[in-house]
Amino acid sequence: MEAYLVLEDGTVFTGKGFGATGEQWGEVVFNTGMTGYQEVLTDPSYCGQIVVMTYPLIGNYGINKDDFEAKSSFVRGFVVKEECDRPSNWRVSNKIQEFLAREGVLGIAGIDTRALTRRIRNHGTMRGIISTQAMDPQELVARAKNCPQISGQELVPTVATKEIYTVPGDGHRVLLIDFGAKANIVRCLNNRKCEVIVVPPTTTAKDILALNPEGIMLSNGPGDPTDVPYAVEIVRDLIGKVPIFGICLGHQILGLAVGAKTYKLKFGHRGANHPVKDLESGRVYITSQNHGYAVAKDSLPTDMEVTHINLNDNTVEGMRHLNLPVFSVQYHPEAAPGPMDSEYLFENFLDNMKKYTAV
Repeated sequence: MEAYLVLEDGTVFTGKGFGATGEQWGEVVFNTGMTGYQEVLTDPSYCGQIVVMTYPLIGNYGINKDDFEAKSSFVRGFVVKEECDRPSNWRVSNKIQEFLAREGVLGIAGIDTRALTRRIRNHGTMRGIISTQAMDPQELVARAKNCPQISGQELVPTVATKEIYTVPGDGHRVLLIDFGAKANIVRCLNNRKCEVIVVPPTTTAKDILALNPEGIMLSNGPGDPTDVPYAVEIVRDLIGKVPIFGICLGHQILGLAVGAKTYKLKFGHRGANHPVKDLESGRVYITSQNHGYAVAKDSLPTDMEVTHINLNDNTVEGMRHLNLPVFSVQYHPEAAPGPMDSEYLFENFLDNMKKYTAV
């Protein structure tokens, strides 16, 4: 089955379709991870995007029941050099093409992903259309130019929980504001015996504090942080009331809440091999990342300090308040690329809760 991937700049790729059929549009981004495609496909932060995997062979260990980050896939398209139709792994439950078909995700294989990645690196992320329908590619290009930008879309409500629910634990009570949370954030807290109360992103600060949390986590999620101004106001009202730990979109929302600014990166950071330096210890961590926006360092107020930087482009990867138990990181400490080098951040969060409750 022939398939097209077209970019708004007129670039056309022809390949073989796999997974679902039809047509879909989105922001075309690339991920540099050699493994972890199942986690990518089920990470809510990819909502609204067509994901290009730079590693050439995808699907070789299939799909299993243990590595989901969400119950569904929110990816709009999946682009690979070669898809493996004969997976081999003791945990495999089905093939990647079967999973994509079930989730309604359009896949395209057999294209030059190196050329595509270079184009995105040189020119930045672009709107694109992936299609298995017989159509003039130039007509698809014209339509791609008129697709909405990723900024301005209300993506968080699409992926976040609609109801409050609790994951039991006999330790600290942590409230997780769900902007599109990965399941492993809850697992990492639960592994530390925390009770985790997950709430929708529109839950007011008053209602959050009424649940008596000992700590608040701000989760990852998709899109532009300026598209969730209500979340910024909620977090602003929570600062100073209880320890806060933000991850990814949660980090950006915290930045806006303290008065900083955010901006769109040229092609973002997506993969499991991004070097980040902890400025306090001097140690470099290999991190998992998935974001297209960053906090502007020069816009941070004087009571916030940068704690981590990205060694590829010197962007802000972590920050903390000088006087309050509030900190955040841009990368994913729960994603275990190192494999678990950055989980010390969860321990820091627990320490903040212990000190706060002891006062």
